[in-house]
Order: sequence, then C-alpha cells, then structure tokens
Amino acid sequence: MKKLLTCLLAGAMALSLVGCGGSGSDDSLQRIKDAGAINIGLEGDWQPFSYHNENDELVGYDVEVAKEIAKRIGVEAKITEAPWDGLLTGLSTGVYDIVVNGVDVTEERQKTFDFSDPYAYDHIDLVVKNDNSDITTFDDLKGKKTANSTGSTYAEWGTKHGAEVSNVPTLAETMELVLNGTVDATINADTSVQDYLNTTGETGLKIVAKSDEATEYAIPIKKGSYSLREAINKAIADMRSDGTLADLSKKYFGADLTEK
Repeated sequence: MKKLLTCLLAGAMALSLVGCGGSGSDDSLQRIKDAGAINIGLEGDWQPFSYHNENDELVGYDVEVAKEIAKRIGVEAKITEAPWDGLLTGLSTGVYDIVVNGVDVTEERQKTFDFSDPYAYDHIDLVVKNDNSDITTFDDLKGKKTANSTGSTYAEWGTKHGAEVSNVPTLAETMELVLNGTVDATINADTSVQDYLNTTGETGLKIVAKSDEATEYAIPIKKGSYSLREAINKAIADMRSDGTLADLSKKYFGADLTEK
C-alpha cells in the first residue's frame, strides 16, 4: 500500500510539473528578464531580412521584428550576426535564445526546436540565367547544379529535386555563380530574389518557377522553453493587431506578407 501511495504521489507531482501548456519548471523567460537581454542570432547578410545599409547600420525586417519583440518582452535585444549554417547550432548550444532569420518551419526542424507562431509568409523561387531554356520547373533540376546556403530549406529543395548542390554562404554569391555558369540555378525566397533583382538592376537572371504553397517564417526556440515561446507569440499577436508587423513588411518587402 505504501509503495502504491508513493507511486501515486510521484505521478501527481509529475503532472503538476507538466502543468498548463506543459511548461514544467521552465524558467527561460524569467532567466532572460533577469539578465535584461535576449540573445538573438541572425545572418546580417540576407537582404531584406537582415543587412547593412549605406551607413553600415544593421537593418532589415527580421532585425526590426527581433528588436520589437525584445522591447515588448521588456528586455534589450542583443543581436549577433553569424553564417546561416551555424545559427541553429548556436540555438541548440545556448549561444542564442532565439534565431530571427526567416526560418522556414519544417517537420525536421520541429523535431529539434519549438517554433513561435508565423510572423510572415513567402514563396520559393527558382532562378536561372536569361538564356537558359533547359530549366523551367523544379523537376528540371535533376542532374543539374545549384548553389545555396548550407543546411537551408533551399538547398534541401535542390537535393529533393535531384540537383547537385554547392554550399555557398550568401545570396549574392549564389547569383554570381549562376551568372558565370558555374552552376545552372539557385533557389531562394521570393522576397530576397525580388529585392536582389530590384536593388542590383541585374537583367541577366530570370525566375522560372515559384512554389505553389507559401512557406511559413517563424522563430525557433530551444525545446521546452514554453514561457519564452508564449511571450514571443503574444508579442507577435500584438504586433499583428496594432499594425506594426504589416508596416514593417511593407517597409522592407513592399507588401504585407504577414497574412497567409
């Protein structure tokens, strides 16, 4: 009887730790508030999400979203720029509390991270040289060469469609490799491709295909950081309801991409 009672008490304690929303003994939000700052990782070289303007100031949609979230949580935004292929590793190891970098929500990533609610939606573009008539759909990539960031959704798309993918750090470099014929194509976010073509005036490239379904951009958080996720979701919801999110989207994308 004593053993049964002990087991029942243990079970009740376990349930109480899980609590509402499964937060358990999660102190992620309190830890950040005690520190007075939230550590944010992003690329800093992916216009218009995060980049340096003519005054070398770090700007972009993700930069302003990240700062606004920190402000609404009541802490300082400590932003660190790093290559894409190290951002999620940094999140896993605790270098960053969150990554705000146009991260697509995928089933594979959801195995490792929790995600906030989406804060923008996009599509995926396939880009080739203007004189390329061999590639008109994603399926035409089989046996072709593409260039994309290591571990990106876009690199995964290339591999999924049978391409040989070269790992390249930045969007500008992928475009250059397409232009000089080193690779046949590159895949990237429609927002970034359009921004690149508009800001550079490049006429040697064309978009030949676009994903039918929209991709969701959300903020990955270390598994179990329930209180932090709830605070971020509230900030996103408030930014959506008061128009801040839409205004930032129009500022950097020229359109409201915050609604699916």
